[in-house]
Amino acid sequence: MAPFFLRNLIPHREQKQQTNLLTVIGDLTWVQWAQFFVGWLAWTSTAFGFFSVPLSIEQFEVQFNKSTNQITTAITLTLLFRSLGAVIFGIISDRYGRKWPLVCNLLFIFSLELGAGFIQTFKQFLILRSLFGVGMGGIWGLAASTALENLPIEARGMASGFLQQGYACGYLFAALVSLLIVPEVKQGWRIMFWTASGLSFITSFLRSLLPESQHVLRAKEVERYFGVDTSNKTRAFMRNMKEMLKRHWALCIYAVLLMAGFNFLSHGSQDLYPEYLETTKGFTRRDATIATIWGNVGSLSGGIFAGILSQRIGRRLTMILMVLLAGAFIPLWILPSSFIMLSAGAFCIQFGIQGAWGVIPIQLAEMSPPAFRVTFSGVAYQLGNIISAASAQIETVGGQHLKTTIYENGQEIIVPDYAKVQGIFIGTVTAFVVFITIIGPEKHGATFEQPRSDFEKGGVRGKSSRVPKLIIGLSSEPEAIELEKARVKIIDRSYT
Repeated sequence: MAPFFLRNLIPHREQKQQTNLLTVIGDLTWVQWAQFFVGWLAWTSTAFGFFSVPLSIEQFEVQFNKSTNQITTAITLTLLFRSLGAVIFGIISDRYGRKWPLVCNLLFIFSLELGAGFIQTFKQFLILRSLFGVGMGGIWGLAASTALENLPIEARGMASGFLQQGYACGYLFAALVSLLIVPEVKQGWRIMFWTASGLSFITSFLRSLLPESQHVLRAKEVERYFGVDTSNKTRAFMRNMKEMLKRHWALCIYAVLLMAGFNFLSHGSQDLYPEYLETTKGFTRRDATIATIWGNVGSLSGGIFAGILSQRIGRRLTMILMVLLAGAFIPLWILPSSFIMLSAGAFCIQFGIQGAWGVIPIQLAEMSPPAFRVTFSGVAYQLGNIISAASAQIETVGGQHLKTTIYENGQEIIVPDYAKVQGIFIGTVTAFVVFITIIGPEKHGATFEQPRSDFEKGGVRGKSSRVPKLIIGLSSEPEAIELEKARVKIIDRSYT
């Protein structure tokens, strides 16, 4: 018999799937499709803004007369401040709903990106990128909940893969703008930020046209149906958050460690990648950008494939297999010198890394305490980002100590050996991610319909003594069950 830790990777679904995936997709309403698309677009547009910096490092060096290590400080600051945004917007969203916090967050990012196109000094650049980190930190949890909460269980694995690859799509779109538009306009790198600001504004407008998340509507309908007094709701929410942290502290720590490993994987393989190709491999900026595009095609393919696979074999097992696949392709990623082979390496390693990432939104959402889904998943994600924030700078420092020789115009030139640095870095992180994933929990197929946490008692007052039990989803009384079914039917009809 296989060891327990291996047998434990096979998920015990909390709900059995009885409907074919294609049937489920065909039954989705236009509102569900629109909610998913807006969640995906929010994450895509924000990723576009983030990768505007890694793709423009060379131009920033000229603009501000700074070194690569100094420019990557902006990336580190963005990652550090993302946790603050996750806390602020996560708490607001779990307390007041998904719709308007996401709209406000996107408008905040829109203003920052618009302003970034007019900066003149390095100090202004660092300040705006720090504030952008606050906005970006709030987007992920809101985007994931908007996209996934309104979908049936059978569709969530595939949707998770598509959603997370909004990050890769943002990188891909940014790379295309950098390759095709930036060299042709006199504004140069500034057009990257203005394009990102336009995407954020369009997304906020689309979100404002759509209804609130079905999860939130159900919770509010329960309160209205039973005449619940919500005058002390904010105080009760904060009290329940403290209780959640006391009860689920180990889960919170685990989620942060998991996200630290995954963020080290993504940022360690992406943020310095264009610079690595130009400096260590001697590529032109155009060829480096094209290789980056191939890597993002691999990301998209891997994320979608792994998301669908996770619905069948489980979240953690899929994540482990994809991370191991990425580790196996590290040699192809760093050893060749030709454009074709390095592009193939970029495709393969990102297929594995972003394939594993494609499972993360649904894995975090399913393991989250229901009443704190945005706060829990968003803060865990961004605290992991804090731990991994210096990935690009770690690699640049490593490049200062590990050198290699390349030939340029017939002359030998000593350059940082980012290939060896990134190979060691990603190999080490791969081993950690496999370990932390194996020892973790999985709630494959967990319900999203429970509108309140399982310990939230007494936070609201209503006309019926059964209200607290019904709201927290603990009542087994036939009458309460029938009332709940009737109420859900009403909400579902109004939602479509």
